[in-house]
Amino acid sequence: MTPPTEVHIGSIPVGGDAPHVLIAGPCVIESEAIVLETATAIAKIAQDLHIPYIFKASYDKANRTSISSFRGLGLSTGLTILKKVKKEVGVPILTDIHEVQDVPQVAEVVDILQIPAFLCRQTDLLCAAAKSGRVVNVKKGQFLSPWDMSNVVKKLEESGTTNICLTERGSSFGYQNLVVDMRSLPVMRALGYPVIFDATHSVQLPGGGGTCSSGQKEFVAPLARAAAAVGCDGFFMEVHPHPEKALSDGPNMVRLEDLRGLLVQLQGIWKFSGKGSFPQLT
Repeated sequence: MTPPTEVHIGSIPVGGDAPHVLIAGPCVIESEAIVLETATAIAKIAQDLHIPYIFKASYDKANRTSISSFRGLGLSTGLTILKKVKKEVGVPILTDIHEVQDVPQVAEVVDILQIPAFLCRQTDLLCAAAKSGRVVNVKKGQFLSPWDMSNVVKKLEESGTTNICLTERGSSFGYQNLVVDMRSLPVMRALGYPVIFDATHSVQLPGGGGTCSSGQKEFVAPLARAAAAVGCDGFFMEVHPHPEKALSDGPNMVRLEDLRGLLVQLQGIWKFSGKGSFPQLT
């Protein structure tokens, strides 16, 4: 299998023969203190393990289950905090976008514009992100096959960008459950772009908490190890110092103190399996 096109996120290469990357941070910006604490700690772990690191957090989570759920600190405050992380921690930044009108302002601050899974077919949003000059990371919708992502890629390409990453985050399986078809990793890599595995959203139970989503964090490590063996270009993980107190996605987050051990496990698998360039069987 031909390695996917190499994309550069700041000074970090992703795809091709570049090292695996880590995209990690809290689900949503709860406060400046939590964001800086988490970003600084993860950056130190990643540096120790020689893993390129990109910080992620959302200024707004527009697709929360309940209207009363915490969504974040909003565009202006959120971008101010993300700018501070970039300056003080010295790492590239990823955040979600939900509205076309937000794209220019967000693109001034962050390195990667992420299209949420539920919005991965929103043509206007994809086109605006493609024209921003930033890398665009698209989460595969829970309702799409990996083959369907070829249409997403085409929309981005025809809007003027090849700075594209694709992310697997599980597929709907009945009600309030997700499963991961590991075939999706090589299928999407064959589209020619880096593929990231979202190890924490893949264990989410959408709406499983009634007025919020639940999750099965005990399966984060097994699925991450499986994805490392199958082959991908990096990992996306929601990480929090105290998941039980998190204001969004706590049940499927990785506890900050557990991150180093998980990454060491994944590195051991990377050493033997590489990134998925296996011989084709006929």
